[in-house]
Amino acid sequence: MTEDVHVAPDWVSPPGDTIDDLLEERCWAKADLAQRSGLTTEHVDELVNGRASISADVAERLALVLGSTSDFWLARDARYRAAIERRARPGLALTGRGRG
Repeated sequence: MTEDVHVAPDWVSPPGDTIDDLLEERCWAKADLAQRSGLTTEHVDELVNGRASISADVAERLALVLGSTSDFWLARDARYRAAIERRARPGLALTGRGRG
């Protein structure tokens, strides 16, 4: 008999990883995204590094410039923030892809 076991990953990927991947696919710098979206380069840097949350306005801008939907970007950020919150509890470690 096979037993289903749910294994939660021990890492968290910020939405910035997705943004960074999409920038790389387009051969864009963060400054290119900033210019096309109307965000500051500093804000884009904060998003990519997981230090800034994605608001409804930013989600709409990302959807228009990078694709997908604003709901995708909001959900991506919400899942990341929830995972960070869970990992902040004592006894839980947090690792990432070099950001966060």
